Amino acid sequence: MPIKIPKMLPARTILENENIFIMDEDRAVTQDIRPLNILILNLMPEKQREEAQLLRLLGNTPLQVNITFMRTATHESKHTSHLHLDQFYTVFSKVKNRKFDGLIITGAPVEKLPFSEVDYWDELKEIMDWSDTHVTSTLNICWGAQAALYYHYGIHKVLLPEKLSGIYRHTVNDRYEKLLRGFDQVYNAPHSRYTGLNLSDLKAHPEVRVLSSSEEAGALILMGDGGRQIMITGHLEYETDTLAMEYKRDRKRGLNPKLPQHYFPNDDPSRQPLNTWRAHAHLFFSNWLNYYVYQTTPYLWE
Repeated sequence: MPIKIPKMLPARTILENENIFIMDEDRAVTQDIRPLNILILNLMPEKQREEAQLLRLLGNTPLQVNITFMRTATHESKHTSHLHLDQFYTVFSKVKNRKFDGLIITGAPVEKLPFSEVDYWDELKEIMDWSDTHVTSTLNICWGAQAALYYHYGIHKVLLPEKLSGIYRHTVNDRYEKLLRGFDQVYNAPHSRYTGLNLSDLKAHPEVRVLSSSEEAGALILMGDGGRQIMITGHLEYETDTLAMEYKRDRKRGLNPKLPQHYFPNDDPSRQPLNTWRAHAHLFFSNWLNYYVYQTTPYLWE
């Protein structure tokens, strides 16, 4: 089944070329089914890239999914045109009286800042508080995961000695958890972040389960409140070349970044990386939509 997106969204052409089943509002009104309503708070600077990455994964299930993109009202995006934001995005004040089956909170390039110094932190706290009563399950990605762990459970992020960037091997800690159903015991996932989590802090919060982790990259997939809050510290949604683009961007900025680990063949940035995480990315998003959204959400929200 398809995802429903705005008719003129630029990501539509990308997805159609990949044979992702999508439909616009005109066709969706003829479908006599109860679609899932997913709200995406997109905090990434390159919003159009993140749109395509997430929609590609959300559109690969048997479920019809209605997508609503949301931006922060208290922060002005410098990398996405006002025309695009005005045409395809809403703000919290316009949706806070609605209920959604799922919410995705993306990462954001503000990891080194204390949460209280992020200019939209108060707005994000309001959204996270609202999600407890208006959303069936929230998927928090990278910095969004760290924000959720801090806000909901009091778990602090810690600054890493250097940026963690690359493709890392992870193990499944609980193979009976539905979110990881079908996962290989060992699989790859991308990370791109400056901050992490202390194992001792996680052990002090048994209400948060670490479902999958890496010896090199630490905890990856975490769950709280029986799946109402799901946190992933990496970026399973990344395309094959996303880490390469970030590396080249940081070099242009004079940040002298290290090569992403286990990514370029023979550590040669002139060679095309291989995507070794795509299957698990699709499986992860499919499991989330099926077991924690579709199977859990009421048919009609009261």
